[in-house]
Amino acid sequence: MSDLDLNSKQWCELVFDGKNTEFGAFQMRQESTSRHNKAMIIVAILVVLIITLPALFRYIAPKKQEEVKMTEVTQLTKLPPPEVKNNDVIKKVDAPPPPPLKSSIKFTAPKIVKDEEADREDVKTQEEIISAKVAVSVADVKGNDDLFGTDIQDLKEIAIDTPQEEVQETVFQTVEQMPSFPGGMQALNKYLKDNLRYPTIAAENGVSGRVVLRFVVSKSGKIENVEVLGPVDRALDEEAVRVVKSMPAWVPGKQNGNAVAVYYTLPVTFVLGQQ
Repeated sequence: MSDLDLNSKQWCELVFDGKNTEFGAFQMRQESTSRHNKAMIIVAILVVLIITLPALFRYIAPKKQEEVKMTEVTQLTKLPPPEVKNNDVIKKVDAPPPPPLKSSIKFTAPKIVKDEEADREDVKTQEEIISAKVAVSVADVKGNDDLFGTDIQDLKEIAIDTPQEEVQETVFQTVEQMPSFPGGMQALNKYLKDNLRYPTIAAENGVSGRVVLRFVVSKSGKIENVEVLGPVDRALDEEAVRVVKSMPAWVPGKQNGNAVAVYYTLPVTFVLGQQ
């Protein structure tokens, strides 16, 4: 019994003796040895391929040459100074000469003063003025006798207006003394209550809420740059902005004792039923 081959046909017939051999198990039992051998051969071939393929690829595939990147070095050279063309030369433009002055004689009106207070300048007499045959002016000028000459008293200094740079006013976020509505918060609340008008469209649609506004109180107390930070409804936003813009001048904020422009945030609440 110990010499019996479990994979032999005899063993298979012995096992299925007296049983239905038409059933598939008998045939599978007979072919099991062949299937096992084929499976072992396939596994062995796969193992050999897995081991030898890397070496085969290294042998077949050509070796890649290492690419060496060359960095081109550009040598900077000192360029010659650019040539200045004749057309590029800035020509000096001479200012036109002053107009010719015509001869004149200075006339000093006589004043009656004390001798010690008298001005010792040379006072022309009437005879000298008449005989001079030149124009009477504010100074003695030895010029020409051209009728179209310029009288010295007609020369005026031309003042050049230099535009002043506009200094942008700094707007502070917080200051030592914040701006306030005249009369305080109670007066501010009363002003809002008396002047706010609930928009009809918002009331019909049942819209309510709080509109958050931010504006600048200038150093003169004027309300400027009103903007909506927290919008609720277009009609409510516009009504809140309208009322804030119509406010009287505030008490400006102060920093180091000086009035300055300050940002101020104001919430305006709309409640249905508000008149």
